[in-house]
Amino acid sequence: MGQHLLPGNPPIEITLRRSPRARRISLRVSSLDGRVTLTLPRGVAERTALEFAHEKADWLRKQLGRQPDTVQVRIGVDLPVEGQVLRVAPGTGRRIIDRDGVLHVPGPQQTAARRLQGWLKTRARDRLAEASDRYAALLGRSYQRLTLRDTRSRWGSCSHDGGLMYSWRLILAPSEVLEYVAAHEVAHLAEMNHSPVFWAHVNGLYPDYAAPRRWLRENGAGLHRYRFED
Repeated sequence: MGQHLLPGNPPIEITLRRSPRARRISLRVSSLDGRVTLTLPRGVAERTALEFAHEKADWLRKQLGRQPDTVQVRIGVDLPVEGQVLRVAPGTGRRIIDRDGVLHVPGPQQTAARRLQGWLKTRARDRLAEASDRYAALLGRSYQRLTLRDTRSRWGSCSHDGGLMYSWRLILAPSEVLEYVAAHEVAHLAEMNHSPVFWAHVNGLYPDYAAPRRWLRENGAGLHRYRFED
């Protein structure tokens, strides 16, 4: 339905969405990127929903104040890679070099974020393909394809036809988190549900999954704070 700017200090951008399944007006603040969505049931006037949002303005600002600060990736910032915090610095040559806690990025500084994003995606694909191959072999199943996306609602998925999808931002998390998500999605090749049988498969592939699962639940939203747009 479009965007609306709620006035105040600071103003709040709200996305209006109408849902035939909604029973009441609702406001949601995304824990991933802080986006505010105002959902309207069928038959509710837009003005009525906006009045509801105005009444909840103080609550909205309080929720937004709890969101992690965004980090624009550029030369000089710290960036986690496989759980290790690395400093982004100028580099020479043609390739990004990871050495002694520093990511050396060649080329003009204004292209550093875009180049780093490409480098991270390549590294994520390599790590996730290796982990998926290993767990699929242990499970005795095979998958049909592996794709990467910048998903905000999930870290991975497995389709009924054997397609695995992962968020490339998993490469920012500790390596055991990436391993857990790969084991989780590969286990869906055997069980397309979250039944006890499914979790038994996960446990067989990656027995120590409780800690990385908890890390992702508690810290995963922070991986979306890093912005790579130039």
